[in-house]
Amino acid sequence: MPTVKESIVVQGDIEQAYQLAKDMESYPDFMPNVINVDLVKEAKNETITSWITEVDGKKICWKERDIFNDAEYEIIYQQLSGDLKEFNGRWKLESLAQGTKISLTVNFEFGIPMLSSLLHPILKKKVANNSRSMLEAIKKQIESDSRQCS
Repeated sequence: MPTVKESIVVQGDIEQAYQLAKDMESYPDFMPNVINVDLVKEAKNETITSWITEVDGKKICWKERDIFNDAEYEIIYQQLSGDLKEFNGRWKLESLAQGTKISLTVNFEFGIPMLSSLLHPILKKKVANNSRSMLEAIKKQIESDSRQCS
């Protein structure tokens, strides 16, 4: 199963960054590729969310379980149903002297075994680009919020 790992350092507090990462319903407000995120179910440290995203003009839909490990600034997610055969990963935030490092790991399987050797390199690049785009959107959101509070 292909894995993509991307990270970015933002000029902002880890708690602020983590709260924004947890607020997935707000992603469509500042992430162009995220069309909609609905909260389906909420428990103490867990949610089930329904997603609609767009990659290269193609809609991708899924429902996922999100587990929040607040003590470790970590979000673990796993697709429950949707367009992909498998889709899971994690967000991990770390406090640094220069800000907060946000890392996003995405594991995915599109479920076309005969074409996987041809498609996986292309799809991995698209997933990496989309992951970077999500991280850059969070960075922009946090850093613009920080400037407004100064």
